Amino acid sequence: MQLYSTSLRVTDLLIDNFYTIERLDPEDPEGTGFQRVLDKGRAKKLADYLIEGQKSHDAFLPTSIFLATDKDIQFDAATNSITIDVDAVGPFSVVDGQHRLEGLRLAAAKVPDMGAFEVPVNIAVNLPLIAQMCHFLIVNATQKGLDRGVEQRIFARLTAAVGFEDVPSLPRWIQRIVESGEDRQALRIVDHLNGTPDSPWFNKIKLPIQDVKGGTVNQKTFVKAIKKYVLTVNNPMSARTSDEQQRMFLNYWRAIAKLLDVGKPTVLFKYNGVELFCRFSTPMFNKLQNAGDFRPETIQKLLKETFDNCEGEFAGVGHPDWWLSGTGPVGEYNAAALARVNNELIRALHRSGSGPAADLQL
Repeated sequence: MQLYSTSLRVTDLLIDNFYTIERLDPEDPEGTGFQRVLDKGRAKKLADYLIEGQKSHDAFLPTSIFLATDKDIQFDAATNSITIDVDAVGPFSVVDGQHRLEGLRLAAAKVPDMGAFEVPVNIAVNLPLIAQMCHFLIVNATQKGLDRGVEQRIFARLTAAVGFEDVPSLPRWIQRIVESGEDRQALRIVDHLNGTPDSPWFNKIKLPIQDVKGGTVNQKTFVKAIKKYVLTVNNPMSARTSDEQQRMFLNYWRAIAKLLDVGKPTVLFKYNGVELFCRFSTPMFNKLQNAGDFRPETIQKLLKETFDNCEGEFAGVGHPDWWLSGTGPVGEYNAAALARVNNELIRALHRSGSGPAADLQL
């Protein structure tokens, strides 16, 4: 890889096919994009600042834009200059700076004089797309806040690339996450829950790649809980294939929803439900593993017995009203309180029947 530092006028940057933004695609979670959704409000604020600054001749944009291409560009050592043939090497990928570019575009559309404004630019050449994604991750994860959900998507894609593509050197903490593969496993489970039409979680999980309202819990929250409580050595699900993990966890939530979801606003599909039932999946799946049966009806029967055996202040955990938004008590519970509910569920589970022995079924 070679890196050139230069400056370009806004009119140069806005040439047709000069740059492209490899955004994450909501319709293709396994695709090659890595950029987050554009924050239009943030870009407009920058445009307003630049327009005001242009009037008083003090507009200032010191942070460089990072562009990249997997091709080479012509460098003249005698004049210390580069020549960019857009038709040959374009479009450049925007590794860092999409909001600055959008702000500049908006400003130039309102004030044509902004076209002469010069912007510092770093251009990496001969840099494959996988390496561009890594540099985006390093720049944003180590220097400024990057949405954790976007990080999870990139970690998952890097895990899939290891052994098949040349992945550049990464910071040690990023390397450990990539090598573990947990983000990729957890994301596959979350995407299966969110994308299966008859899933109780269908379209309820907010993805970082969607610029839309709706959803009841963030992808990053769900993935974090799955990594912390489900993909652990003491949970039988961790040893399963990816397909089995998806089917087991979907069956588990189908059973939960059958008992607790009555079609009213509920915190079952928010942090509280995710945190509690991800925690409880370990003892539940161990019990089901002993019975050799992971069908929804079997899980529902064992859950019902468990709920019926709960005592004390958590006796209502198995009733839908306990989970209703605004009126049910669990909506006010923090992580410590949910841990106590989990302990009571475990005690109640041990008082439940072991279920019939059967061939392993999903």
